[in-house]
Amino acid sequence: MAGIETLFTNAKLADGSLNDIAVAAGRIVSIAPPGTVYGASRQVDIGGALLVPGFVEGHIHLDTSFYGDRWIAHKPCTDGFNVHERVAFQAENLARAAPMDERARKQLELCVANGSLQMRSHVMVDGSVGLKSLETILRVREEYSDVVDIQLVAFPQGGILKSPGTAGLLDEAVGLGADLVGGLDPASFDRDLKGHLDVVFGVAERRGVGVDIHLHDFGTLGAFSVEEICARTAALGMQGRVAISHAYGLGDLDADAARRIGATIAASGVSIMTNAPGDHVFPPVALLRSEGVTVFSGSDNIRDSWWPYGDGDMLGRAMMIGYRSGFYTDDELAAAFDVVTAAGARALGLEGYGIAVGAKADFVTLAAEHVPEAVVAVPKPRRVFKAGRLVAENGAVVR
Repeated sequence: MAGIETLFTNAKLADGSLNDIAVAAGRIVSIAPPGTVYGASRQVDIGGALLVPGFVEGHIHLDTSFYGDRWIAHKPCTDGFNVHERVAFQAENLARAAPMDERARKQLELCVANGSLQMRSHVMVDGSVGLKSLETILRVREEYSDVVDIQLVAFPQGGILKSPGTAGLLDEAVGLGADLVGGLDPASFDRDLKGHLDVVFGVAERRGVGVDIHLHDFGTLGAFSVEEICARTAALGMQGRVAISHAYGLGDLDADAARRIGATIAASGVSIMTNAPGDHVFPPVALLRSEGVTVFSGSDNIRDSWWPYGDGDMLGRAMMIGYRSGFYTDDELAAAFDVVTAAGARALGLEGYGIAVGAKADFVTLAAEHVPEAVVAVPKPRRVFKAGRLVAENGAVVR
């Protein structure tokens, strides 16, 4: 086969078969039995390792992590989980942190080294920081554009209605390069669900971009907010372009209520992001998937003001989701893997994702017999390839 740039030999695919994968111009052009493809300019022996598509880091905060910076001890809220207090603690900590671009690079390289090649990062845009954080992360995104694809969400961490000027800043942020408009607990933080959503969906509709809203509210308030976001999405014809991150309230519902709202979410085309946090209820992954909802995942915060955990490993996140969801069978473990790969690609609207002819040659090698074993074992080290080029190996980015 003429024109092949790289032939990846002896790659084990998810179905257990060994194949040679031919790549040209950053795309997979052939998947064939070993020894049946010729003419490659170079060969890379996968050595029988499991080859999977690059992980999708669907929710992270590149601007607020302290990974690689000095250790900052976690400060508990005075009364349980309080978003307002956490935002205030974050502002205090960021004022004495290392420069944002340095911290963002370290977090970014951590994620890529673990195999994430597609990412969605929320970046603060509100009256307290203006567009400065976004401008910094846009520069970092450009610097790493050959290593990882990054979508940026203009995230109003300080609220919209409570933070003067934020509505206009969100609009400006999209003009500057943000790919989506974010929101934060419309009913409990700004205490005006309709007004908050008017701004978020107004900017999104006007600018032709998607929406990704943080929703921490529990119980019936959280469920009601989900329903309202779904209604807006359907009314504006934005199916497939809206995500709700966290959606803790879905974890408070009984099974029948969860199924009913799951059907509503699926019909509206809204995706649900969960990172299966350790001290909160979280959306019922299997139930929502059975109703047709796209459930995806992300690291969320990595060693920041919200919690001290996080390692940037989406395969480890799949294990955590499976563990907390009571996933034991091979099919259930494969579902956990799907949440951090193909489902994430659907939620982010990615083109050319997967191990298939015509797809982008973005993949990771794992020392595992199959996907279920990979989820429970979380094997390392890994080799990470972007557009057929090695970009990370042995836990470090190669540039």
